[in-house]
Amino acid sequence: MELSYHFLILSLGFVAVLANAPYKPPYAPPAYGKPAYNYEPEIPACSKNTTKPWCLEDSEYPVYDVQYALDQHYEAVLTLYKDVAVNTENSVDTLNKLEEETYLCPSTTAYVQPLRAINVEGKWRVIINKVESYGYKFDQHARVEECDAAAAGGPCPLVPSCYDSKCLQKNIYHRFLVYDPYDYYFPFAIENFKLPASCACFVGAFLG
Repeated sequence: MELSYHFLILSLGFVAVLANAPYKPPYAPPAYGKPAYNYEPEIPACSKNTTKPWCLEDSEYPVYDVQYALDQHYEAVLTLYKDVAVNTENSVDTLNKLEEETYLCPSTTAYVQPLRAINVEGKWRVIINKVESYGYKFDQHARVEECDAAAAGGPCPLVPSCYDSKCLQKNIYHRFLVYDPYDYYFPFAIENFKLPASCACFVGAFLG
């Protein structure tokens, strides 16, 4: 009987110690605001297949994750998307075909739909493109014009040789709606990207 009594006291004391000990969950708590794993590489694999600061094809584009996030924040994202469409010329799905244009310097023009691109801070971003949410298709285009390699820095072909002239690449800052998986609460934003806009001819002094 006395042995049972001592055992009961020891048991109650052990329970009391457990009750006062801080609770430690059997798993690590989530890192709020950050994904649980390396969601997006700093340099995507698609960058190996292009010399440009954007990817038009991307076998690792996170379609499922983008669509899921769009469904979760549909109304707010749609507002951002429409803001880009209204305030960014030639940005969203308003222009996607080339028209006949004349240039003083040889160049190549295209309307592109980048899936990833490097922003003005030098970071690769996932561009919201070619994805749907609740039947609404999110498309973003950009008009790019690049000087032909042989023309860049050379004289303007249509300017008389008696003038100092040069073909130079001009750029613009373009706005894209992007997906940022590292933002836990709202993984979307509008960011700026530097894109080639025209191959301009600068005419200088008369050389005689």
